[in-house]
Amino acid sequence: MRKVATPIEILMVEDDAGDIAYTREMFAEHRLRNTMTVLSDGLQAIGYLRREPPYQDAKRPDLILLDLNLPMVDGRTVLEFIRNEPALREIVVVVLTTSEVEEQVLRGFGVPADRYVRKPVDFDRLVEVVRTVQDFYVQVETY
Repeated sequence: MRKVATPIEILMVEDDAGDIAYTREMFAEHRLRNTMTVLSDGLQAIGYLRREPPYQDAKRPDLILLDLNLPMVDGRTVLEFIRNEPALREIVVVVLTTSEVEEQVLRGFGVPADRYVRKPVDFDRLVEVVRTVQDFYVQVETY
């Protein structure tokens, strides 16, 4: 009997319309059933995570895809906020990078991400990241 996975809540914080569109297309193409909320700046992300209006009914994300170069409040500040909030620090945060060099620099500076994934988001890498997190699975329709 096939184990039925529970869809996870994904929060994507990204300001590049092309990267957002590509990620949405990837989710649709691979028939992902997970819920994905997209916010375009760090200030919105912090408000969402605090459940401040208009996000008072927001579900706590299981996974955050976070760009670091955001308007209003940058991704490093959002990541620091997440890591300093006891109710949020267990959320898996994947930092979106533009290159392997950027990833190495971020690691060298100790940016406290759980994983790094290069943009545009690679489906196989995203599935690998999610599956390494105990009790979370990407649910894909099967025929």
